Amino acid sequence: MKRIVWMGVGVAIGVIAFRKVTEAKANIGPDGLNRAVGRLADGLFDFADAVRSGMHEREEDLRAALGINSADINTNAARR
Repeated sequence: MKRIVWMGVGVAIGVIAFRKVTEAKANIGPDGLNRAVGRLADGLFDFADAVRSGMHEREEDLRAALGINSADINTNAARR
């Protein structure tokens, strides 16, 4: 008896999920999907730029705290 109940619950969840996915596909459409992917890509690029900027700022803070100039590093790298 328990198996039949759980099977019914599983079927109901599957039907609801299928309806939601079908509804979402109909709302998005082919052009909407392209826009959604474009927005996602733009968001990822913006996030990557923010991370790079933060890394650069942190590197400058660390260099200042350690008293290291980027000119010193370039000179040492050229000597090697």
